[in-house]
Amino acid sequence: MDVIEFREYCLLKKGVTEEFPFDAVTLVFKVMDKMFAVTELNHIDSFKITLKCDPEIAIEIREKHDCIEGAFHFNKKYWNSLTIDGSLSDDEIKQQIDHSYDEVVKKLTKKDKNYLWSL
Repeated sequence: MDVIEFREYCLLKKGVTEEFPFDAVTLVFKVMDKMFAVTELNHIDSFKITLKCDPEIAIEIREKHDCIEGAFHFNKKYWNSLTIDGSLSDDEIKQQIDHSYDEVVKKLTKKDKNYLWSL
């Protein structure tokens, strides 16, 4: 997966928007104004994706994959950083993106969830 495929996959999800709230290279994906994925666009060979994760699962997958670690500048209890360098399959990356999206959606208010599903 490259950064273009990552972007396209995130934007396929219901209610997702993208923006650059921090600087000109940090791309943030949100669902209902809540972050679920972040990447920097200034890396050529490999790039990192920061994703939200259930705390129990976060530890598990960090132990299983060398390319996954606690996210820099984020609460490491809830956020993982995946180095996209070919060691994870596209399916594994997509599973982590899906999990991140689902973690954010499940915390939305009932009103926001109803609005999201009506889109």
